[in-house]
Amino acid sequence: MNIIVFGATGTVGRLVVERTLSEGHTVTAFARSPEKLGLKHPNLTLCAGDAMDLTAVSSAVRGHDGVIIAIGSGKSRKSTIRSQGTLNVIQAMHEHGVRRLICQSTLGAHESWENLNFFWKYIMFGFLLRPVFLDHELQEDHVRASGLDWTIARPSAFTDGPASGAFKEDIKVGEPNLSLKISRADVAGFLTRQLSETGYLHRAVGIST
Repeated sequence: MNIIVFGATGTVGRLVVERTLSEGHTVTAFARSPEKLGLKHPNLTLCAGDAMDLTAVSSAVRGHDGVIIAIGSGKSRKSTIRSQGTLNVIQAMHEHGVRRLICQSTLGAHESWENLNFFWKYIMFGFLLRPVFLDHELQEDHVRASGLDWTIARPSAFTDGPASGAFKEDIKVGEPNLSLKISRADVAGFLTRQLSETGYLHRAVGIST
């Protein structure tokens, strides 16, 4: 499958690129400075661009079969790159007839708010990261309204370490006994898996240990 990864140099995006290549996909890594990946592979194309630039996004999306969005805002707490960048990707996908969209959001968005504990509800997303959280929710709104073949992944807080596969997926609202942690490698594996599966089509799926 010929896919493009937006946010390819981020902590999850980098692992998505590695995982998709290992599974035989042809991959375009889109980022401001894709050379930071430090990867060379015959099936990898580096594409420098800004997700906030619709023209650059549209040019990059052309000719692909699917899109994975793992856009992050770095240390900025006020950036709208997740929502606006995703909106640009959606517009480009419609322009070029690309249907499959897989988007990384966050556990806690919309109805999954009830899966969070006090710390995440009222300190992190309720106060410290409030603008970031609201941009995630707007990002999800754009994806849901896109009319594309979309899946939203909602991971809990990231940890380092290898993929274990030992996480819960399709978490129900209010599901108890969650650690609210998941490895970045497991998130990358889940995102990549959606390229060949349709069980979560038009679904927002919580994943966490």
